[in-house]
Amino acid sequence: MATKYSVKILQQKDIDEILKIQESWLIDKKGKDIKPSKLSRTISAFANTNGGDIYLGISHTEDKNEYFWDGFINEEQMNDFITMIDNMFSSYEDYSLETYQNCNDNTLILHIIIGKTSKIIYASDNKAYIRQGVQNIPCDTDEKILRLHLDKGLASFEDEYTQATFDELKSSSILSNFLSKVSPTTTPYDWLRRQKVMDSNARITVAGVLLYDECPQATLPKQSAIKILRYHTDEVEGTRETLDEGFPVTIEGDIYTLIHESVKKTKEIVEQPGVVGKEDIEAKEYPEVTLHEIITNAVLHRDYSIKKDIQIRIFTNRIEIESPGKLPGHITLDNIMQEQCARNPKIVRLIAKFPSPPNKDVGEGLNTAFNAMTKMQLKQPQIKTTDTSVLVVIRHERLADAETVVWDYLQTHSTISNSIARSLTGITDANKIKYVFNRLKDQGKIQIVSGTQGSATLWEKTDEKITILSNEQLTFDGF
Repeated sequence: MATKYSVKILQQKDIDEILKIQESWLIDKKGKDIKPSKLSRTISAFANTNGGDIYLGISHTEDKNEYFWDGFINEEQMNDFITMIDNMFSSYEDYSLETYQNCNDNTLILHIIIGKTSKIIYASDNKAYIRQGVQNIPCDTDEKILRLHLDKGLASFEDEYTQATFDELKSSSILSNFLSKVSPTTTPYDWLRRQKVMDSNARITVAGVLLYDECPQATLPKQSAIKILRYHTDEVEGTRETLDEGFPVTIEGDIYTLIHESVKKTKEIVEQPGVVGKEDIEAKEYPEVTLHEIITNAVLHRDYSIKKDIQIRIFTNRIEIESPGKLPGHITLDNIMQEQCARNPKIVRLIAKFPSPPNKDVGEGLNTAFNAMTKMQLKQPQIKTTDTSVLVVIRHERLADAETVVWDYLQTHSTISNSIARSLTGITDANKIKYVFNRLKDQGKIQIVSGTQGSATLWEKTDEKITILSNEQLTFDGF
């Protein structure tokens, strides 16, 4: 076997927990009698979608209402499966294996953990599969294969050629203003050819139209604008009845303009008194940098092959920004804050050449957006996915008051410092945090850790020590 894996002995309670797990788009269970070639379809589907876990050696009753342990007698019986899995992947980083041993009869099951891969993974029948619900769907048409390439970031719609030509773009004020500031001696023709957004027949790519056309929406209708909707409700879904008069508002233009105008309009709407406040009487404020970074992300990383505009939905208690397209490449909800994968690398690179580019914090945009919410003592945004889009929800919900945050932290940590308290509460002023500590001290809840002082001062709970001293005092008095 080419890869190593761990062996863990499970007690009955652990076995029961595994048997309780229900199959889903991220979980599958297979009996040990399945053929390796058939199992490879599930592995392909998980790898090509969002990853997942497979428990091999767990079967179900005929009515499929109950699972039961149906393990291998020994490790050798698993070898064909392990060899098949090894052959499917070029890197051990994309999967891992664990063997669970039943404490009652010593039989084994194989836990296969599949990561979302940056490459397309094919099953033993040379077909690629994707996961939809609890089904493994084959990509058996050219259209499905192309869609998988786009979802994986292996191909980008930004390089597709449009009906627009150089004759239509050469007089664009967007392009001429850009070149006058960035490269005054370069002609429009030379720039477009050099940046590979125009071919020898003067056809302009999707990226070229989005970046330099005055109205890309004429060439790319229903897939290059932003629609803003305002609802007077905090329900999960907005309705026609709760949609404010005059909405939706459509923002159009090149993507540089699109980003800045959408941020400006969104901020203008949410800060109107009586529009998004509680019971329509209170204005609410969101950090502009949060709106800017999340809208920038939605525009630069959306899937332009999907004929649907970006939507910004403003509710009484939140803003939702929905960008068409799945998370690209190897990006998942778990690693999106740390990893990078540009679906439209050419657009990302070229818009960064504009004066004051919207993506100046390359690779740090989401972190900047989240940190800005914390500084305003608002809860951080939530990132969700649907079958066809990425949704960011920015809620106008206050963090707990600073004293509560500090006290909750000390329930699971022995000490807290001023700097940690500032990062947790979003309060940047060290003196304000001192007041928080002193208020808790006056309540008899915390005290300074002996021997710490100045900028290195640490605080700890007092209740445990008080209890110990009281017991000691009681003992002393008893003598």
